[in-house]
Amino acid sequence: MDDTPLSRRSFLKHSLLAVGSLGILAGMSGVYGIFGEPNWIQTTTVKLAYKRYPASFAGMRIVQFSDTHISKYYGLAHLTRLAQLLQRQEPDILVFTGDLFDSRQGEISNDVIPILSQLHATYGKFAVLGNHDLRMDAARITEVLEQSGFKVLVNGSQRISRGDESIHIVGVDEMFHGKPNLPLALKGIDQDEFVLLLAHEPDFADLASSYAVDLQLSGHSHGGQIRIPFYGSVFTPDLGQKYSIGLYNFDGTEFHVYTNRGIGTTLLPIRFNCRPEITVFVLETKLI
Repeated sequence: MDDTPLSRRSFLKHSLLAVGSLGILAGMSGVYGIFGEPNWIQTTTVKLAYKRYPASFAGMRIVQFSDTHISKYYGLAHLTRLAQLLQRQEPDILVFTGDLFDSRQGEISNDVIPILSQLHATYGKFAVLGNHDLRMDAARITEVLEQSGFKVLVNGSQRISRGDESIHIVGVDEMFHGKPNLPLALKGIDQDEFVLLLAHEPDFADLASSYAVDLQLSGHSHGGQIRIPFYGSVFTPDLGQKYSIGLYNFDGTEFHVYTNRGIGTTLLPIRFNCRPEITVFVLETKLI
């Protein structure tokens, strides 16, 4: 016969229920973080206006993806689905901001070329390399991207013209293992022309904001990859901590940096409260 006082038995019962519920919740969150959210790609549309943005380019769709981290956790089937989602955005310009393969759990493979080659953009496909790319083999990954139809920009630029007006796509080398040189990348570009900068690490914006750059697109941080409600990201990497997720503006200028949350994962194959992202930028001319 149980002689435990009723209040004590009730407390123990509710405590066990609470612990069990927390365990179930943690288990469900873990399953969601591994098998759910990493495959739930979000498309974000960002609208911005700039004085230097030419009127003839109004309505052009610039589509960004980043940090695929192709590995045993993100394979060719995932990449094929991503390519289909990217193509649905009808990109005029398509940009990739680095880390094609994961240096810890992946290996460089030409098998991605037929998939990436299916991507089409009216005015071209452009890319910069990330820290994982340089950690593996920058030359090989550059070759894979170029065979897939991307122009890889390493401290270089590409003019895109529409009628009598132009914009410039500029890309810099990555910061950990490379030698980014923004003045070299901007060489020959008129100060009055619009510049879209691709830089893998978002914190490069502190330097870029001092130059005639209008919009910087970055990746690297994965938006934190695991974000706790009311707290934020559990971890962000070096050079991806100051501008870790989304859009940032700089007081007194028109300069913005946007940090894409990326597609794949690294370290842990988990995303929580930080869905993988495709970003669509629709830019307009700001009337003075």
